[in-house]
Amino acid sequence: MESIRDALRSAFAGAAVLGERWRTGVAYNPLSDRTAQDPYPVYAALREKDPVHRSRLMNAWMFARHADVDAILRDHRTFGSDPRKGTLTARQQAMLPAPDELTMLLLDPPDHRRLRALVNKAFTPRAVEALEPRIRETLAALLDDIDDASGFDLMRAVAHPLPVIVIAEMLGVPHEDRARFAVWSAQRARLLEPTISYRERAAAEVATAEFDAFFRAIVERRRAAPEDDILSALVQAEDEGERLNERETLNMLRLLLIAGNETTTNLIGNGMLALLRNPDQLRRLREDPGLIPSAVEELLRFDSPVQATFRRALADCEVNGFALRKRDNLVVLVGSANRDPDAFADPDRLDVGRGEAAHLSFGRGIHHCLGAPLARLEGRIVLEMLLERFPRIDLRDESPRFAKSIVLRGLRSLPVRCA
Repeated sequence: MESIRDALRSAFAGAAVLGERWRTGVAYNPLSDRTAQDPYPVYAALREKDPVHRSRLMNAWMFARHADVDAILRDHRTFGSDPRKGTLTARQQAMLPAPDELTMLLLDPPDHRRLRALVNKAFTPRAVEALEPRIRETLAALLDDIDDASGFDLMRAVAHPLPVIVIAEMLGVPHEDRARFAVWSAQRARLLEPTISYRERAAAEVATAEFDAFFRAIVERRRAAPEDDILSALVQAEDEGERLNERETLNMLRLLLIAGNETTTNLIGNGMLALLRNPDQLRRLREDPGLIPSAVEELLRFDSPVQATFRRALADCEVNGFALRKRDNLVVLVGSANRDPDAFADPDRLDVGRGEAAHLSFGRGIHHCLGAPLARLEGRIVLEMLLERFPRIDLRDESPRFAKSIVLRGLRSLPVRCA
């Protein structure tokens, strides 16, 4: 039944974008399986034919060029993150979270500034760096648990469990509850997708209620008896006399659940697939492991775990000469910006020694990804340890499938053989 429903939604979306193609020569269908599996040809067509594209399905202007995306992300005074500040359809209104459940990701100053200042005190570079030995220990155990290296799913063996374990331990989740934690993460991640179905929304709400009930008890224990973990630091953080209240703490934990899990999972999966499809670049890393930090940046650019994000015009304004009206909705296509030839030489070529740091995968401005240092750390450790453990890694499936989504881009599975 669900596959029939998905097919009907995709067919409706395909019909709805015919007008876009007739007017501009290009259409963006977020429900198309072809787009889900490889969005980059669509992005290239948008940049060439209609770089500021009106999408009826998204009820938004879509920006595809690096210069435009960069300018929008940097300017929080003109372009807000709060969805309530846009002109919304009835469906979009129905999908809005309650006002007191908006995470920092969806808030503008001064609320965003206050919350960011508090959480920054918990997510210090020193706190993240201190995690490296434990991440290495965890990954070594996961690799030891692989029953048959000649054929296994890298997503199931490494990319999914490693970030879950890391963020779960950071937040004080007992070992026996990690499986529930992973389910909550997957279900809540769907809330980021504008194409989420009502059924998925209902499942996410159930997961949210269970998540909150679970963490209320842990938060209270940390308030009474802090431990040496990031959750305790978050609970104890204070800035100019301000602390997070219970609702804000739970909202922050919800955000960290996804930001610390789903995006890093996708970095590992997308990155390894890119390397396995470009064996010359994988060979360069084996010959020169010193390139691995640069490779992590290039993998983030080449197939970003986050493909799009959203903004709303807070006043009548322009983006590099394109006029917008107050309350216009904007979709900024990070994945397209990262492949813009005006920003990157030969952008469709993977080059682990590229050394350019202009990718937008962690965003820009006040919403720059809080967990970027942790994602980089996990990505670097995974590459180092996989290449050290396995002298040879090959794809067992030349066309692994990506999940259908707009915001988060990640593989359903990644079958490999190692020796």
